[in-house]
Amino acid sequence: MLKSKTFIKKTRSGGVMKIVREHYLRDDIWCGSEVCADCKQESTVLQGDACIESNLCAYPHYLIPDTNVVLHQIDVLEDPVIRNVIILQTVLQEVRHRSAPVYKRLKDIIHEKEKHFYTFTNEHHSETFVEREPGESANDRNDRAIRVATKWYSQHLKTSAPDAEGLKVVLLTNDNGNKQKAEESGLLVYKCEEYIKSLIANPELVDCLALSNDDKNEVTSSKVLFPEHLPLSRIQAGIKSGTFLQGTFRASRDNYLEATVFVQGEGEDTTEGLQNLNRAVHQDVVAVQLLPRDQWVAPSSVVLQDEGTAKDDDAEEEEEEEKAVTEASRKPTARIVGIIKRSWRPFCGMLNTSQIKESTRHLFTPADRRIPRIRIETRQAATLAGQRIMVAIDGWPKHSRYPNGHFVRSLGGAGDKETEQEVLLLEHDVPHQAFSQAVLSFLPKMPWCITPEDMMKREDLRHLTVCSVDPPGCTDIDDALHCRELDNGNLEVGVHIADVSHFIRPGNAMDKEAANRGTTVYLCGKRIDMVPELLSSNLCSLRSNVERLAFSCIWEINHKAEILKTRFTKSVINSKASLTYAEAQMKIDDTSKNDDITKSLRGLNKIAKILKRHRIEKGALTLSSLEVRFHIDSETHDPIDLQTKELMETNSMVEEFMLLANISVAQKIYDEFPDCAMLRKHPAPPPSNYDILLKAAKSKEVEIHTDSAKALADSLDMARVDGFPYFNTLLRILATRCMMQAVYFCSGMDSDFHHYGLASPIYTHFTSPIRRYADIIVHRLLAVAIGADSTYPDLMDKQKQSALSNNLNYRHKMSQYAQRASVAFHTQLFFKSRGILNEEGFVLFVRKNAIIVLIPKFGLEGTVFFDKKDKAAPNLVFDEEIPGVSVPVPDVEPQAKKPKLDR
Repeated sequence: MLKSKTFIKKTRSGGVMKIVREHYLRDDIWCGSEVCADCKQESTVLQGDACIESNLCAYPHYLIPDTNVVLHQIDVLEDPVIRNVIILQTVLQEVRHRSAPVYKRLKDIIHEKEKHFYTFTNEHHSETFVEREPGESANDRNDRAIRVATKWYSQHLKTSAPDAEGLKVVLLTNDNGNKQKAEESGLLVYKCEEYIKSLIANPELVDCLALSNDDKNEVTSSKVLFPEHLPLSRIQAGIKSGTFLQGTFRASRDNYLEATVFVQGEGEDTTEGLQNLNRAVHQDVVAVQLLPRDQWVAPSSVVLQDEGTAKDDDAEEEEEEEKAVTEASRKPTARIVGIIKRSWRPFCGMLNTSQIKESTRHLFTPADRRIPRIRIETRQAATLAGQRIMVAIDGWPKHSRYPNGHFVRSLGGAGDKETEQEVLLLEHDVPHQAFSQAVLSFLPKMPWCITPEDMMKREDLRHLTVCSVDPPGCTDIDDALHCRELDNGNLEVGVHIADVSHFIRPGNAMDKEAANRGTTVYLCGKRIDMVPELLSSNLCSLRSNVERLAFSCIWEINHKAEILKTRFTKSVINSKASLTYAEAQMKIDDTSKNDDITKSLRGLNKIAKILKRHRIEKGALTLSSLEVRFHIDSETHDPIDLQTKELMETNSMVEEFMLLANISVAQKIYDEFPDCAMLRKHPAPPPSNYDILLKAAKSKEVEIHTDSAKALADSLDMARVDGFPYFNTLLRILATRCMMQAVYFCSGMDSDFHHYGLASPIYTHFTSPIRRYADIIVHRLLAVAIGADSTYPDLMDKQKQSALSNNLNYRHKMSQYAQRASVAFHTQLFFKSRGILNEEGFVLFVRKNAIIVLIPKFGLEGTVFFDKKDKAAPNLVFDEEIPGVSVPVPDVEPQAKKPKLDR
């Protein structure tokens, strides 16, 4: 059956176009129930004995949720107890348009066989399709379509399943109008909340209910604490006229009353005080209004954490405190007038149980200090105390000091290693689920071997003395090197990189999964792979004494490390040794060794030293960040020893050739594809970023020049203080924190390619395709450039490359944060049973009420507050210029305070 609509449309050029839209309807679409005798179904999803114990529905039943129930109660629908649910096509399409994250979660539930969720294409069934009536809104039409489909199901199951005694269909909706119309049509309909509260065996599921608008108003007080958010229409008009600015809200980790708003092309605006922050949550897209210059403030010097006792006037106190700052230190300051897009997600943290006995309302403290506390209702407070839980925000009314939310699920006991690892993966949005069958289906069949077809466009380099040099325990070996002397006296140096793009073809499920994950995440004692282990630790890993497919970058270099020729080729190699950095160093240093591998390593090391000297002369930076290595107990998997990583010459040797390969490949792919090359840049920091470095150097009367990377590198080399050998390393650690984030970008979307830290005009990532998706894209571009592979549309689409770059930048950043969090947690585990230790520490930053201290031996950094809850702060004088604190000498002997009379 065919329905068609015809309408006339005027084109831009003034012509007239006739448009015909055809909509096909069928009468043979299955209902999906195993009790149905009429539908000729190959397989069924909905069970015949669909029983959930309920006070309202004491009979077997299927559930049909409307769109708003799916959008707001997805946490409930994910619970294992909710089964045999019919998801209508109308609902699925609406959810897809309104929330991509919820749509993905719904699709995941539908794919879980044990959940028995069935998608019914009601929009193409001749008996359930409804046309929009004149004057009817799209929303009302969709509600009517849901009611019609529910009625059809009820009647269909009565006639087609006479054996299914008492099987009914229940519509779930929170819309009063929709509920009333459904009841008038004789349908069985309940509000989601009343249905969930009726479940006998699962009372805890009530905690997962998102608050309805009625509930939100109940929880709040009558006092208005925050200004009203402006409607989107006024915000858009204000942005267009320049009255408002649009930006991303970034809450401060150190002060809950302070945040910055990053405005594209304008930089950052400061926002201070609860009223000005106006219910924005970290990473929300907000509209701000710049305040008059006389209301601008300087960033706060106070470390302030929300203890749950703060009142609204605390913000005013803070603002008054800052009024005495100098004009120069004031920053553009704004207030938030509206929210353009919320960036809410389920947050991990712990429950702070209420002091009021029998209370069901409690405050939840998120693990991320940038997220405000969330007020939730739960009847499981006693059980959840001491556990890590997940909570989602439902809304933040203007009467409420905190946002309102609901309990999602428990993750496990706080301090438990598995639980804490799960928390840090969830908090940093690291995809860590097992690879799906769809992904694994694209793996090569074992046993795998190199075929004659594989060799057709490859160079056979199996005869070369190739070896790899990696950290101990490394199984995902991306790169290998060789160096040999040519007949003309020059050297041939090769960097051979695992040919991952041979195994991961564009657009398949494995490629999409790798693109989404973006990077492998290395935690202490655990690795979250970007690609399945068969590739990462076996077929793509350049292990010794096995034949592997590679992508090779080969140079002819003279003894002054000048590059005479460069060529790229797909190849087959057979690595002669898989060495650790220490093993390679021992071979180089041992004068009695003179085998081919040792000679190759010495040649590489000699050239690498010259390459590094040339880079530093050009202005490349040598910065510092503390990295620690744990020795893990093989049985308990607890850290038993901790030490800072020691860097050897061989670390630098490998790094130099990886940098050289990345630069060579960057130039090649940009020359071939100037509009769609995936490159990596490192922007120069704005001068204000160097304030902390300059102040730290000035405190020891050392001068640092930041006019260019070369000037910074040279002045860091000269920065020495007698009797303080660690001073230079401290400055380099601070200089690292002044830097901007290096980012991937598409060459056709940007004009500034420069890499500030490496002092290179162009750069990319080519050398780690097992653990970085950007490198796979670069491999594909290079393969097309040398005629070793064919192109595909997305590779040449600069918009899609740019969107991909954004995801890779996000994943890369979150991966770094997750790694740091894992180190911090394992450091805490290490100290758990060691009591009090005395170690040398250095003050990194000084605040009005705290100092931030670094302990180099353990790579540990923490905040030490001057005042404690049970102990008053000493009388300190804070100097913003240095910055520093001092204890003034009292002029007279302080007199004892007279005790106050008890009145």
